[in-house]
This record gives sequence, structure tokens and C-alpha cells, in this order.
Amino acid sequence: MELSELQALLTPEGLRLLDAAPPVESADDVARAVSRLRKDGHSPDLVSAVVGQARLRTRGRAKFGDLADRMLFTRAGLEQATRLPIAARHAARFRDAGFERVADLGCGIGGDALGLAGLGLRVLAVEADEVTAAIAAYNLAPFGSDVEVRNATAEASDLSQVDAVWLDPARRTAGHADTARTRPEDWSPALGWVFDLAARMPVGVKLGPALDRSFIPDDVEAQWVSADGSTVELVLWSGALAREGVRRAALVIRGGTAHELTSPTAHTPAPRTPDAPVRDLGAYLHEPDGAVIRARLIGDVAHSLEAGLLDEHIAYLTSDAALTSPFVSSFRVREVLPADVKALGKALRERGIGRLEIKKRGVDVDPAELRTRLKLRGTESATLFLTRIGTRRTAILADRL
Repeated sequence: MELSELQALLTPEGLRLLDAAPPVESADDVARAVSRLRKDGHSPDLVSAVVGQARLRTRGRAKFGDLADRMLFTRAGLEQATRLPIAARHAARFRDAGFERVADLGCGIGGDALGLAGLGLRVLAVEADEVTAAIAAYNLAPFGSDVEVRNATAEASDLSQVDAVWLDPARRTAGHADTARTRPEDWSPALGWVFDLAARMPVGVKLGPALDRSFIPDDVEAQWVSADGSTVELVLWSGALAREGVRRAALVIRGGTAHELTSPTAHTPAPRTPDAPVRDLGAYLHEPDGAVIRARLIGDVAHSLEAGLLDEHIAYLTSDAALTSPFVSSFRVREVLPADVKALGKALRERGIGRLEIKKRGVDVDPAELRTRLKLRGTESATLFLTRIGTRRTAILADRL
């Protein structure tokens, strides 16, 4: 959002128009809203701001629920914001540790600060971008003097009056998806500065879940978080925010219910040991949650399911017992089918399968392209696993439990 658009929006007229705007979900909705507002004589900046915010509010409900209808956003800020239920869980760490005033450095639109303030903590919210800082101030205004928003950098912030810090460093490189190869200096603030701060005071740091594990300090708790099947973040906790006896954790949230696996051992074991024993395909196939895989806790799940790995390099578990776990998606195995595309398509059509969920690991396959080549017909549905067992490419037909 441009500053001129924000200035036009933050007026009684602008906010009235925004609150009265219907949901904007599609390109057609955008066109109708723009046409209506321009016909009513509103300025281009105001029209752009109102329609853009109406669309972001609609998208924001996935992370903020009904609260999104009273918030302002930037596109990047919404994409990077922590989901409010997860932010509340993070905030509870600070509250339970007995802290009263927390600095949120790189607060963005204020998502994590909302979680902190919502639990009664006093918050210093710092954001380097002028427009984003103004939006954070709007979103956090209901908390009054308990929240102070500053337009400044994390590195220049005075932290002498806070008990602990929350950090969400931004990636300076374009296309932030692959954080595994991002260098420490490519973050803002740089990870070296962040980890130095974490060594001096209690800090929680939100990072991409694919961060190269070699960057993680040895003396922090590393917690990978997933929400409804998507691995969304890695959080590093230092000082009093790190739990005693926990070095690795997988927090799995499904349908609003949280489940967690923890381990007291280091997050970078050397040498690397197999997660679980390898065994032949059994009656059930289990796909571990991404947070479990990232936290290298597959072995713990395998033990609970009386399961083993299909291949020591592939994160699929198999068992004979019909046990389930919140840390995996489980499937009943039907049969092993030919891996050749032509023969596989023929076998699926013979079984009347017209709706197919395709999962893959360890093989180079484009599921969308493969689905077209299979020429499916029928009313039945199933899940197809394409994977590698040793050097053999394998296709497994299964039903989701």
C-alpha cells in the first residue's frame, strides 16, 4: 500500500466506506466495487485503498477470524503474519514465564502483538516500514497505552525497559519461500544479531520452517509448528522461554486442537541416525506431519504406531496395526500397482477410480500432469502414493482413514 492510499483511507469517510464494503473475493468483485466507488465520485487513491483493504480483509479471516473485519493489512504483512491462535500460544509462553512487558521487533501489521496484548502483556511494537507501522498502530489501538508502536529498526531499539523479546526477522532476498539456503546476513535483522540478543535475554524468534539446521544455536529450544497439515514456522526459544528438558518439538494443530511431541536431545544429532527401522509394506501407510519430519521425531511416532519406514531416506511409515495418531495422516493400503504410467492408468480405470489424491516422495513427478496422463474414469476415489523403496519406484493405492 502506498502512503497516499493509507492517508486517504485513514479518514472518517475512508473508514466508513471500508466498513460498509461487501466481501471482495474475486476479480469480478473488485471490478464491481471499483466501478461503484468511482461512480460515487471518490478519488482514485481512496477507491484503490478501500477495495484493496476489503479484499485483504476477506483473505485475512483465514488467519484472524472475525477480527479481520476490523483490521488493516498490507499484502506482504498478511502473508507473513502469524495465525492468531498460534500467536496466542506463543504469547502464553511469555505470560507463563512471568514477563509483563515484551518487545515485538519487526511487528509487521501487529499479528503477534495482538496475541501478546490479548493476554494482558504490555507491548513495545517496532516496525521499520512507515506504512506498515501505521497499520500496526491502527490494529493495536484498542489496547490503548498498553501497546506502544514505534517506526524504527530492531537494531536501534532501546530494550532496557522490556523483560523479553519476540522477533520475526524479514528475509531480504526476493521470493522468500526457500529459507533453507538463505544466508544469516540475508535476514533483517541479521541472524547473527538476533542470536547474540537471544544469548543475553529471553527471546522467541519466528523463522521459516525450512531454515538450514546448521544455523540453529545449540542452547535454544527449536519448535516446528504446523497448522491443518501445513508446516508454517520454526520458533527458537531462549533463556526462560525455553522449556527445561526440551530441545526439539513438533507442535501440530489440527482443527483448533494442539498436539505436541518433544525431545530432550539436540536438534542437530551427529552422526545422523535412522528415524525408525525399515520394514516391508504393511496393511497401513502413514504420512508424518511436516513439523514431525522437520523436528526429526519420526521415530517417536513410529514407536507409538508399531510402525517402520518404507525406506530409510523416505518419510513414509507403514504398520500392520490399525493405530492412528494426530502426528500422521493414516491410510489403509489396498494394493501395489504398476509404476508405469500406461499400466497404472489402465489399472485405475479398471477399478473405476475417477477421483485420485496423488502423494509423492523421492520421485520426480508432477501430480497435475500425471493425473491428466492417467485418463481417469469412474465414480470411486482413492489415494495414490508414488515413492521409492530402495532403487525401486513404487505405486501404492490406499484409502484415507
